[in-house]
Amino acid sequence: MMRPSRPTSTVNIRTLQYRDLEVFDRISRSVMEEIPSAASMVREHSIDVSRWYGLLKFLRWFPNPLRHSLSIQIAEAASKVCGVIQTSPFNSAGTTWRVDRLAAESVVVTDENATIGEDTTTGEGTTTTTTTLVTAMDLGSLLLRNSFETILQARTWILELDVSDETRLPLYRHNGFQPVAQMTYWSIAPEQLQKIAEREPDLPNLLPVSNADAHLLYQLDNMAMPPLVRQVFDRHPQDFKVSLFGSVVQLVKQWMTQTEVVSGYVFEPQRKVAIAHFQVTLSRDGSQSHSVQLAVHPAYTWLYPEVMAQVARITSEFPSQSLQILSADYHPEREAYLERVGATRIAHTLMMSRSVWHKLRETRSMPSLEGIPLGDVIPGFQPSRKPVPGRIMLDPQSAKFRIRQPRKNQLSPRITRETRPHNDQLFPPQDPDPCC
Repeated sequence: MMRPSRPTSTVNIRTLQYRDLEVFDRISRSVMEEIPSAASMVREHSIDVSRWYGLLKFLRWFPNPLRHSLSIQIAEAASKVCGVIQTSPFNSAGTTWRVDRLAAESVVVTDENATIGEDTTTGEGTTTTTTTLVTAMDLGSLLLRNSFETILQARTWILELDVSDETRLPLYRHNGFQPVAQMTYWSIAPEQLQKIAEREPDLPNLLPVSNADAHLLYQLDNMAMPPLVRQVFDRHPQDFKVSLFGSVVQLVKQWMTQTEVVSGYVFEPQRKVAIAHFQVTLSRDGSQSHSVQLAVHPAYTWLYPEVMAQVARITSEFPSQSLQILSADYHPEREAYLERVGATRIAHTLMMSRSVWHKLRETRSMPSLEGIPLGDVIPGFQPSRKPVPGRIMLDPQSAKFRIRQPRKNQLSPRITRETRPHNDQLFPPQDPDPCC
C-alpha cells in the first residue's frame, strides 16, 4: 500500500559529508542555473564544493568570507540522499540570510511493522508492510524549517528564483515567502557597447572605491531602493568594506575564473554624497559575458547614459563580449534607458523574502493568565478589606473642588475654609531690627 504522507522520523537531516559530494552534484544540477549570478543583487557565484571541499572544511573554523560555504544540509530517507539546501549570510551582521540552492526528490519509504499475534497455521508472527511516499514538497518544507530553526541569528530570509519555476515557487509560498520585487536581466551586445563607448562621459568627480568611502556607498544604497527592500537587505557600512583576507579571496577568485573587477563612484561635492556607483566584472579570456552592478541616486537618473558610457569604455579594453545588467521593477528610468539603447531581456526573476520574527510560538501551550484574578495567581496577595471610595464635593463658597474622606478613617482634623489658618498665622510678621 502506498500513500502520501508528511515526513516524520523517517527523514534524517544532517550536514554535508564527503561521501555525499557525488549525489550533491547530481541533485544540484537539477536546479535551474540560468539566472546570471554575477549581476545579481541576491545571488552570488557559487564555489565548486566538490573540488574545494577539504579547503572549505578547514576555513569554516576561522572568521573569513568563505566560512559559510559549507552551510549545506542533506535530507536522507531510507539510506538515500533525496534533498539538499545551501544557505549563506547576506549581510555582515548576519540578520538576513539567503537560500542559495534548494533541491528535493520524491522518495518512497517502506516501513515493516511486526505484530505480536501468531498465525494458527504457521505459528509465526505476521508482518505488515507500509509504503509511504514522501513528496518533494514535504522534503523541501522540512529542509527550510530546519534552516529557520537552526540559524537563530537570521531574522529575514531572502531568495531569487525564475518566475517560470513552477516547482519551487509553490514551495516557497507554502513556507511563508512573499514577493518583494521583480528583477529583469538585460544583455547589451558588443556592437551596441561600441556605439555607447563613442560618447564622451561627463563625469568630473569619478573616484575609485576604497574602504574610506563605505559610508557614502551605504547612503547611496539606502536611497536607491524602496523602504521594503531596504528593510529586507538590512545593510550597514561594514557591508561595503573589504577586509584584508577578503581582498585576498577576491584576488584568488579572479585568478581562477580569469576575471577582473573595476569599480568607481560619482561624488557630489556640494551635498557631500555619492550619486552613482558601478562595479564591472570583466572576462579576460572572453569565455563569459561581462557584468555590471549599478546604483544611481533617484534624483540623478540623468547619469545613466554617462555611467554606461564609462562602463562601455572600460569593456572595450577587454575581449569583445556582451554586457549583462540587472534592473528591478522600482528602476523605471533604468529600464527605459536599456530599451532605448536596444538591450535584450535574457531572464526574468522574482525576489522573495520571509521574516522569522514569528518563529516564537504562534499558539499558546497553556491557558492564558489574562482572565485569572490576581488573588488566584498569588494566594498570599489578598486585600485585607474592600477600599472605601472618597467623594468629590463642590464647595459653593470657594467654588473649588476638594476631596472629602470618610469620617471613620479620618486620622487628622479636616481643613476647611473656616478652620484654615491665615497667612499671618502661618508666617507671623518678624520684629523689626532693634538696631534700626
